[in-house]
Amino acid sequence: MRVVAGIAKGRPLRAPKGDATRPTSDVVREAIFNTLAAYLDLDGATVLDVFAGTGALGIEALSRGAAHATFVEHNRQAVAALRDNLDKTGFSAHATVLQADATKAALPAADLAFADPPYAFAGWPALLPRLRAGLVVVESDREVEPRPGWRVLKTKRYGSTVVTLTSPEAES
Repeated sequence: MRVVAGIAKGRPLRAPKGDATRPTSDVVREAIFNTLAAYLDLDGATVLDVFAGTGALGIEALSRGAAHATFVEHNRQAVAALRDNLDKTGFSAHATVLQADATKAALPAADLAFADPPYAFAGWPALLPRLRAGLVVVESDREVEPRPGWRVLKTKRYGSTVVTLTSPEAES
């Protein structure tokens, strides 16, 4: 696993041992960011990465120009790998790491939010209203309904992974 593009392109990312995390593959990450380019200019953006695991999604956003990323991860081993990945890519000064349960933690507003919980996660109805962002990328093993007042911009399946981009509905 590595950073796909941007100023940290090619830098390796470490994942904790075991199956506590399911890092987004390089191919899926590249596809997500190619799609995001049509909806959001990452230059100077703020990013929220919940269920961050290794931090691959937020680090990719930082590498592509985001100004700051907040990472929320509960697992201690994943937080250690995430901090190591931030150090190795040089993004520690542009990141906040919260070791917390994303369904209960105080989450900051952001331009872009990533939500990539374990595939068995059933807490979408509680989590989605807590994500205050102009664009939310949801990664799951199934399609996830957007919260009320939000619309699906795009849904795409990559093997067993389903990525859904959602945003607030435009005011009329």
